[in-house]
Amino acid sequence: MFRLKELREKRGMSQVRLAIELDLNQNTISRYESGAREADYRTLIAIADYFDVSLDYLLGRTDNPMILK
Repeated sequence: MFRLKELREKRGMSQVRLAIELDLNQNTISRYESGAREADYRTLIAIADYFDVSLDYLLGRTDNPMILK
Protein backbone atom coordinates (compact mmCIF):
# COMPACT_ATOMS: atom_id res chain seq x y z
CA MET A 1 0.00 0.00 0.00
CA PHE A 2 1.17 3.38 -0.98
CA ARG A 3 1.57 4.99 2.44
CA LEU A 4 1.69 2.08 4.86
CA LYS A 5 5.45 2.17 5.39
CA GLU A 6 5.41 5.95 5.83
CA LEU A 7 2.63 5.79 8.43
CA ARG A 8 4.29 2.92 10.28
CA GLU A 9 7.68 4.63 10.39
CA LYS A 10 6.14 7.92 11.55
CA ARG A 11 4.98 6.06 14.64
CA GLY A 12 8.38 4.44 15.08
CA MET A 13 6.89 0.99 14.67
CA SER A 14 8.48 -2.13 13.31
CA GLN A 15 6.69 -4.37 10.87
CA VAL A 16 6.48 -6.98 13.60
CA ARG A 17 4.78 -4.57 16.01
CA LEU A 18 2.25 -3.46 13.40
CA ALA A 19 1.55 -7.06 12.48
CA ILE A 20 0.83 -7.86 16.12
CA GLU A 21 -1.45 -4.81 16.47
CA LEU A 22 -3.43 -5.78 13.36
CA ASP A 23 -3.33 -9.54 13.98
CA LEU A 24 -1.41 -10.13 10.76
CA ASN A 25 1.86 -11.80 9.84
CA GLN A 26 5.03 -9.69 9.55
CA ASN A 27 5.64 -11.12 6.07
CA THR A 28 2.22 -9.87 5.04
CA ILE A 29 3.06 -6.34 6.17
CA SER A 30 6.35 -6.54 4.27
CA ARG A 31 4.58 -7.67 1.11
CA TYR A 32 1.99 -4.90 1.41
CA GLU A 33 4.74 -2.31 1.76
CA SER A 34 6.71 -3.64 -1.21
CA GLY A 35 3.63 -3.94 -3.42
CA ALA A 36 4.06 -7.70 -3.78
CA ARG A 37 0.63 -8.28 -2.24
CA GLU A 38 -2.60 -6.29 -1.99
CA ALA A 39 -4.79 -6.17 1.09
CA ASP A 40 -8.45 -7.13 1.00
CA TYR A 41 -11.00 -4.47 1.81
CA ARG A 42 -11.42 -5.52 5.47
CA THR A 43 -7.67 -5.26 6.03
CA LEU A 44 -7.54 -1.89 4.27
CA ILE A 45 -10.27 -0.60 6.57
CA ALA A 46 -8.49 -1.98 9.65
CA ILE A 47 -5.22 -0.29 8.66
CA ALA A 48 -6.92 3.03 7.87
CA ASP A 49 -8.79 2.89 11.19
CA TYR A 50 -5.62 2.00 13.08
CA PHE A 51 -3.75 5.02 11.69
CA ASP A 52 -6.89 7.22 11.72
CA VAL A 53 -6.57 8.13 8.04
CA SER A 54 -8.92 7.85 5.09
CA LEU A 55 -8.71 4.95 2.67
CA ASP A 56 -7.99 7.42 -0.12
CA TYR A 57 -4.98 8.72 1.80
CA LEU A 58 -3.75 5.21 2.58
CA LEU A 59 -3.97 4.28 -1.09
CA GLY A 60 -2.33 7.49 -2.33
CA ARG A 61 -5.43 8.93 -3.97
CA THR A 62 -5.21 12.13 -1.93
CA ASP A 63 -2.66 13.98 0.16
CA ASN A 64 -5.28 14.80 2.79
CA PRO A 65 -5.24 12.20 5.58
CA MET A 66 -8.48 13.52 7.09
CA ILE A 67 -11.56 11.35 7.10
CA LEU A 68 -14.47 13.35 5.72
CA LYS A 69 -17.69 12.83 7.65
